[in-house]
Amino acid sequence: MDKERLPRWGWLLVGLFAMSIVAQLLNQLVLFPIGLPEVYQSITVITLMSPVLIYVGVWYDEDRQHYWDQPQERMVADLAFVLAGAALGSSIALVAIVDFGLPQIVQDIVAMAVGFMLSWGLFWWRNPDIYLE
Repeated sequence: MDKERLPRWGWLLVGLFAMSIVAQLLNQLVLFPIGLPEVYQSITVITLMSPVLIYVGVWYDEDRQHYWDQPQERMVADLAFVLAGAALGSSIALVAIVDFGLPQIVQDIVAMAVGFMLSWGLFWWRNPDIYLE
């Protein structure tokens, strides 16, 4: 993939759109048929979008390229932390506010903020050298 083909926001948009489609397919084909309530569909979307938000920046910025020199096992573990953090954070947020009667968009935004922040926090905790100036 050529970084120069699209600006950073373009790669983010493409990645987020692709993960949104994958998350909706996962919801429709697997999770809803086994009983996941529709109110929790945003958890899968947030969980699959969070690596895009984190890794596009790491991939795009020249001063963060040393991340890709790590062992592959470490990067897979980082991805697992990112996914687990997003799923856990957004789940906790949604469960805490789902009965307040807030509009769905507000619930989704709160879950997205909490899920992404926990996800990024776990990534930063494992890789603080990437964000040091």
